[in-house]
Amino acid sequence: MSINTSSSAFRKIDVDQYNEDNFGDEDQGELQSPPVGPDESEVTALLNQGKPIDALKTVLRNAPLASKNPQVKDNALNLTLKVLLFIKGSQIEEAVNALDRDLVDVLMKYIYRGFEIPSEGSSGHLLLWHERVYAVGGVGSIVRVLTDSKRA
Repeated sequence: MSINTSSSAFRKIDVDQYNEDNFGDEDQGELQSPPVGPDESEVTALLNQGKPIDALKTVLRNAPLASKNPQVKDNALNLTLKVLLFIKGSQIEEAVNALDRDLVDVLMKYIYRGFEIPSEGSSGHLLLWHERVYAVGGVGSIVRVLTDSKRA
């Protein structure tokens, strides 16, 4: 016959760690080097030089999406909105076409964030941006933005 196996010494793996009630966000990347967001002086210099598309690319590439610091995210949002409102309506299509798919998705995140804090004249301009970004990114861009856990 068999020996009493009521002892748990035979277990080598803690199965309780896989319980979905014990889920924890395993995002360790921020502990090593927290993102600081786009450099405001660099972006302002590009805008003053008349290079708003380069300023937009700089802001979107350095977006602190993985940051959990709300101040960093708010500063990046304000800087991004400054760049978006600086670009004229006739330049929007050219600016959006200069971006790759990942940057288009980041731009859509900032557009939606901009809708959350409307200012004088910003909503209409953001709607123009949304229309052009939707034309390039399609429904997939909206779905990726709405389902992504890393908010702008």
